[in-house]
Amino acid sequence: MNDALYELIVARKPRPYDLIVRILVIFLIIAVAVGGMPFIGMSAFLAAVLIAVLAYYFIFPRLNVEYEYALLNHDMQIDVIYNRAKRKSLMNIDIQAAEIIAPRQSPRLKSFHPDKVYDYSSGNPSAKVFAIHMPLDQKNVCIYIEPDSKMIDHMKQWMGMKMYQD
Repeated sequence: MNDALYELIVARKPRPYDLIVRILVIFLIIAVAVGGMPFIGMSAFLAAVLIAVLAYYFIFPRLNVEYEYALLNHDMQIDVIYNRAKRKSLMNIDIQAAEIIAPRQSPRLKSFHPDKVYDYSSGNPSAKVFAIHMPLDQKNVCIYIEPDSKMIDHMKQWMGMKMYQD
């Protein structure tokens, strides 16, 4: 068997609203603890602790995100990893079903108009992001990924003339 397996992890750059969310959650915890003391006493402190625990387990991990691309021959699996601890599978695609794979800024993509766009890149403006245009669930979708040169070589083997590196 000559199966080619390649995995790549790309860390998403923190978005501008991530810091705002963190500050607002901390502000809410303090406001409940301090502002609720005159009205409900120690129950306000317990409510603040409950909010802090819920934020620690459900909100803050969602702000630290990495994407993992696993390419096995022509099947690509894209997973999201939250806080380097929890993994969730986002999608499995067959890249041979793609209409075109090209860099995001390529003029070859001007004729493609997707119904839905999935961005699984780092969000870094200087990174080389590729767009995969393909039919998925009876819609034309565009998937943004950020492969390295080795993954591009593996994809080129299966895509042939439908993959451009401009």
